[in-house]
Amino acid sequence: MMIRDSQAGQDGPTTRAQTPPSGAAGVFAAVVHRWPTVLALALVVATFFDGVPPLGLLAGLLVSMPLCYVLFGALRGELRRPGVLPLQLAGLVGFVAVALIALAVDDTLGRYVLATGWLAHGVWDFAHHRADRVVPRAWSEWCCVVDAFGAVAIVVMA
Repeated sequence: MMIRDSQAGQDGPTTRAQTPPSGAAGVFAAVVHRWPTVLALALVVATFFDGVPPLGLLAGLLVSMPLCYVLFGALRGELRRPGVLPLQLAGLVGFVAVALIALAVDDTLGRYVLATGWLAHGVWDFAHHRADRVVPRAWSEWCCVVDAFGAVAIVVMA
């Protein structure tokens, strides 16, 4: 980050690099800047604290994730952009298919299928975050962290 020096020289204003705060102030600044990540990590801990939730709940969450994207896209007018609605619907169909497959196979394999689906949705979130489209950036950041760490928890705690 560059800031303008308050004293301009003969050649005009000068710039100098602003150093980030250190110590407790630096930690606080980082938390404030990345509040979606902090909330996401708290949700993952709360969700998986006492074990992996039932497969039906995890599959339902995998279906609800892309539904939120379609809802956000509709509310923000993003679905009117060329190609956005078909892409969001394809994502919805794909994640619903993964959830249904996970429920159709035995529980052990189902957990791995769901973990793969959750991780894939984390990639979906990351792509939306980078593109800054369809959903607010804070949402895609939050969801990416929940999905990625949730997928790891599903596999590790299975």
